[in-house]
Amino acid sequence: MTSSSLLWIDGALVATAEARLSPLDHGVTVGDGVFETMKVVADAGGSSRAFALTRHLRRLRRSADGLALAVDRSDDELRVAVQQVLDANAADAGRVRITVTGGIGPLGSDQPTGPATIIVAASASRPWPAVTDVAVAPWSRNERSAVAGLKTTSYAENVVALRHAHVRGASEALLANTAGQLCEGTGSNVFVAIDGRLVTPPLTSGCLAGITRELLLEVIDCDESDLPIGRLAEADEVFLTSSTRDVHPVATIDGVAVASCPGPRTLAAAEAFAAIERRTLDP
Repeated sequence: MTSSSLLWIDGALVATAEARLSPLDHGVTVGDGVFETMKVVADAGGSSRAFALTRHLRRLRRSADGLALAVDRSDDELRVAVQQVLDANAADAGRVRITVTGGIGPLGSDQPTGPATIIVAASASRPWPAVTDVAVAPWSRNERSAVAGLKTTSYAENVVALRHAHVRGASEALLANTAGQLCEGTGSNVFVAIDGRLVTPPLTSGCLAGITRELLLEVIDCDESDLPIGRLAEADEVFLTSSTRDVHPVATIDGVAVASCPGPRTLAAAEAFAAIERRTLDP
């Protein structure tokens, strides 16, 4: 984003350079917030649109409910806000994000009693390479956490894990849960072709219910089942999914080549997802 980019805060479009957020906002002091990021696509008329907005709004409210955040704007109001931001930043918008925080509150963990803060912002999005590399992080995802499965703004663990991957030349870090089962990436879900079948970790693993993951599971043959993270070394194919990656083939894990990249199951999943997007921008 640039200083002249426009974003939406609590009902008004403002320039980034003029935007203000209280230093006492609970999103700043304790990371009390949730968010959704959507890729921006062009509709038939060439206008910018947020992909799968309905599903993202549904998950935003699920996450907000999990933190007891009151989102005091209707879905229709949020749709208008998203479109206003996209129209105002059409030349540079590759992704758009809705962030909801607890609003102004105490310096401790007690929740605020006032209104939430809602921000909609867009930015450019760099294209991903055709294939990618991942590294396995040495830390675990806590599948029993109070916020497991919620898309919260408390991303410090992901920042540390992603830095671990970047230092090793990878674009994503994969994490196991406390039981040693494959869980997710820092910002992606993971699919593995192994033993003649395609599997992805179930939501009980602690992974986020990704929107791209959800859409794919509706149209491809895939099992939601636990997989010990050590078995990644036996995988025939691995791919990541996220709102900005779509279906992204994995070439190496910790520097060791995956047997097939992209393999037939990965290519089939990518085509199935592309077919959804061709059919509708709000599946």
